Amino acid sequence: MESSRENKARSLNKGRTLVVMAKAPRPGMVKTRLVPSFSPEAVTAFYCCLLEDTLALARSLRDVEVAIMCPDTDVNELAKLAGAQLANIEARVVAQKGEGLAAGLTSVFAHFAPERQREDHRSDTHQRRIIAFNSDSPHLPRSILEDAFETLAAHDVVVGPTHDGGYYLVGAKASHPTLFAGDGMGTSSALERLLSRARELELSLGFAPHFYDIDVADDLTRLAEELRLAPARAPRTARWLKEWDSTAH
Repeated sequence: MESSRENKARSLNKGRTLVVMAKAPRPGMVKTRLVPSFSPEAVTAFYCCLLEDTLALARSLRDVEVAIMCPDTDVNELAKLAGAQLANIEARVVAQKGEGLAAGLTSVFAHFAPERQREDHRSDTHQRRIIAFNSDSPHLPRSILEDAFETLAAHDVVVGPTHDGGYYLVGAKASHPTLFAGDGMGTSSALERLLSRARELELSLGFAPHFYDIDVADDLTRLAEELRLAPARAPRTARWLKEWDSTAH
């Protein structure tokens, strides 16, 4: 029998949604900044590993709805790819409205959150909390995602910055259509523009720790070193990197 504390924790976790921003793994369409160092086919195989490990990370969270947001043309392919990963939890693959990552982020909150949540007798911790998460940080500690949801309970927006000026996650409790106008998570000034617009909208901001995603070959080297010590954090990615490292040396 669950204790009253466990029942309370379960109640507080209701209404949490983690949306993975993804693309179908096609050569020349994913992780293109790695292509100068690797063939498009190798990059595509690597992205499949990143995505599968990211979905495994997502499903490891308790009492969290998991979804994928992607371009309309990618829905069927990603639904098949994600089927095994998401077979035991409620999940859906949702087509974004418009093109590009900014449109995808806007679609996340338009789809999963109302433009404003009712100011009734519920506390902020009972409101719906949605976090959009990139598909190339499967090595992120699960505790950071859990803490981001808790931070969002006390703020309008939560952001996880990357070291290169972008961000690996962003969360909100309502849809703010102008928040992502014209850019996305991975550009070098994306974080600065997001924070500026959030302040213009008078939204309170909370932050997750700085982290790194995988964009260029140096990121790959760093990730390989980390997963060599702790491959269970992202096992599919770790196996790919181990094979890559053995052929590169």
